[in-house]
Amino acid sequence: MSFTFRPALIAGMAFALAGTLLSTASAIAQEKVLRIGMTAADIPRTHGQPDQGFEGNRFTGIPMYDALVHWDLSKADAASVIMPGLALSWEVDATDRNKWTFKLRPGVKFHDGSAFNAAAVVWNVQKVLDQAAPHFDQSQVGVTVSRMPNLASARVIDDLTVELITKAPDSFLPINLTNLFMASPAHWQKLLADVPASVADPKARAAAAWVAFAATPSGTGPFRGVRLVPRERFEMVANKGYWDPARTPKVDRVVLLPLPEANARTAALLAGQVDWIEAPAPDAVAQITSRGFKMYTNAQPHVWPWQFSFREGSPWLDRRVRHAANLCINRDELKTLLNGLMEVPRGTYPPGHPWWGNPTFEIKYDLAAARRLMTEAGFSAQRPLSVKVLTSASGSGQMQPIVMNEWLQQALKECFFNVDLEVAEWNSVFNNWREGAGSPGSRGANATNVTYAAMDPFFGMLRFVTRQTNPPASNNWGFFNSDEFDQLAAKARSTFDNAGRDAALAALHKRIVEEAPFLWVAHDVGPRAISAKVTGVVQPRSWFIDIAPMDIAR
Repeated sequence: MSFTFRPALIAGMAFALAGTLLSTASAIAQEKVLRIGMTAADIPRTHGQPDQGFEGNRFTGIPMYDALVHWDLSKADAASVIMPGLALSWEVDATDRNKWTFKLRPGVKFHDGSAFNAAAVVWNVQKVLDQAAPHFDQSQVGVTVSRMPNLASARVIDDLTVELITKAPDSFLPINLTNLFMASPAHWQKLLADVPASVADPKARAAAAWVAFAATPSGTGPFRGVRLVPRERFEMVANKGYWDPARTPKVDRVVLLPLPEANARTAALLAGQVDWIEAPAPDAVAQITSRGFKMYTNAQPHVWPWQFSFREGSPWLDRRVRHAANLCINRDELKTLLNGLMEVPRGTYPPGHPWWGNPTFEIKYDLAAARRLMTEAGFSAQRPLSVKVLTSASGSGQMQPIVMNEWLQQALKECFFNVDLEVAEWNSVFNNWREGAGSPGSRGANATNVTYAAMDPFFGMLRFVTRQTNPPASNNWGFFNSDEFDQLAAKARSTFDNAGRDAALAALHKRIVEEAPFLWVAHDVGPRAISAKVTGVVQPRSWFIDIAPMDIAR
């Protein structure tokens, strides 16, 4: 099996895209403009809680908005860790572990000129948690609450101090808060006042104000949104008054273009119509680099899996079948197919990681052992096991999903699996991740192919294996439930010293690998091809990347 890189087709794609970009090029010719080809099929939401997976956080979240806590994306040779963002410091109450105090950064302004303060934090918590709040927005709940399920409420202590309250002790809260972006309450109120009086229903008025907010976003980030054309383009300009001098933008404008097809992205780059593409066509890498573009990759905690269903009747209920699938595939062969643009996994975390835990089940290629397990489970070449996986043709972190799933389809035949692929639009697949395996959105699939960042323990482990995170609360899509895993997760979450928490997480990862609720296929390396004119690029060991420090040589 091989990728198909068709020069004639790519040339045609480049010609078609040229017309789209020509008007912008003439209008902003004197500016430093960074043009990015995303894998998403649409512009991620711009109102402060992006969709389109973490590609949305990367391109319409982090550039325009700040959170109380940030990821440090300034290093390529060390793992990304959390750091102060709009909060200068935070601490959990020594006597009540459900209460956290956050000290806020003074002097920060939203893009509309209004002040960021503790009241703004409370307002942003209410937008996704308080259904009685006039600005509550159901459309923002799924992509936010599923990533911080224990946050319950917030209250003002003083203008620069806010208290956050959790439902249960949660040592992961500061990490989870990297996903709660701060939007301007004053700007939203102004837009609400502009909603026509003919829209009388309060919920409808609030929804209309959020639609208007998405068209004219106001955060505190290094870039400010100025033009949104759904499914076509989004433009941001530099916020020269940004509070952090190290992240005050050097480029004048960023243009985001949804280009979900790998060949189309590659064509646009080679034709000089974009400066940066995510996930280029792997077999075009040699041509890309020979034309002077730079390839950036880095090992990162990002997993490309199948997640199995544990609902009644699922073929994955038998652990022998789950182990067999993990032993059946030659990941080194897949890495060759992808031109080296992946890492071979041994679990969600690699040996040597503090959360590794030394599982007794080894994820590796062992065809004989895989066939033996399938035979024990009652399957053979004459009596294969039929499974169905839901996937997408593109999307955030999906790498090359069609080619990779077709490769898996062929590889698993060697172990008596008949794999049926169900391809849907990326955002639909992503939304079904929270709806669950039993919902109509799963289209009868008993496995789903949604990639995930594992930078922190909640995203990497807890949300898949606890009853608390069953749909629609979070991403336990397959309803993997057990008292043992609930207890392991609770111990990790309620342990506040680093060494103890690492030990608890290692015990949890050990059992996850041994029970194998996933088919671990690859770790992404975040490949992106960028023009040599773009300087200041740091490819961190993270799913995210920071645009703000980048520049363009004229």
